[in-house]
Amino acid sequence: MRTVALVILCIGLLFAGAPPLFAGDATEHVVIAGNGPEAVMIEKLTRAFEKANPRAYVDILWNENSKPVELVKNGQVQIAVTGKEDPDLQASQIGWDGIVIMVNLANHMKEVTTQQIADIFSGKVRLWAEVGGPDTKILLIDRPRNRNIRETFEQQLGIVGKIPDSTKVIGADDKVIKTVAGTLPPLSAVTFISMGPALEAVASGVAVRLLPVDRVEPEEPPVKDGRYKLRRPVLLLSKKEPNPTVDAFAAFALSPDGQKILDVEGYTPLEQKK
Repeated sequence: MRTVALVILCIGLLFAGAPPLFAGDATEHVVIAGNGPEAVMIEKLTRAFEKANPRAYVDILWNENSKPVELVKNGQVQIAVTGKEDPDLQASQIGWDGIVIMVNLANHMKEVTTQQIADIFSGKVRLWAEVGGPDTKILLIDRPRNRNIRETFEQQLGIVGKIPDSTKVIGADDKVIKTVAGTLPPLSAVTFISMGPALEAVASGVAVRLLPVDRVEPEEPPVKDGRYKLRRPVLLLSKKEPNPTVDAFAAFALSPDGQKILDVEGYTPLEQKK
């Protein structure tokens, strides 16, 4: 897979006369690394942050095969975007990402339970009819092992190491959506995917459905308050030593403007303190 490097250039000349939202200390160059679905959201956060801080500039290194946390630890980058804390690093949660179950639009399953999802993805259930669905075989689609969405999915369902090794693995969200939509009987595909691109696909008329889990719809309010259990935190990990620009970026992501960007891009903002 190719490396996607998003280089965000400082545009201070255009905004030199505007007061920054987080002024003064944000003057250094930082690099943000990730390998998951957050790339577009992070890019937009970065552009907005640089407009607010004309003396700071941020590079984004996004590679599906990278290990962002390790890059922070060895000093190659300053921020890792991930979904799991690391005891050696400082973590700032900026939002939530719902993990949704996607099937073909023709699959008449009305909902699934967490136990049924665990049985399906561990290979115990091989026919949709066994869980109240159509009389077709289940085609599992797994996600890459280095993605934190997969790690969270396995852990929450209690199926760590139980997804069959023979399961088809697809990395890019657009490809996994097309595969689910294009799989026809006698097979019917199922996968797990971040809520943002999944909702966008449904809104765009792609032939896919998102299944309620334990009678809870995959929507922002239940993800935010925890009623929808399949969710992962969106975290910014950095070294524990103070870094004014890193701290300013995290503060911007948690500001009303930053949280609005997360919301628009399909992530669930945090509850704002009153």
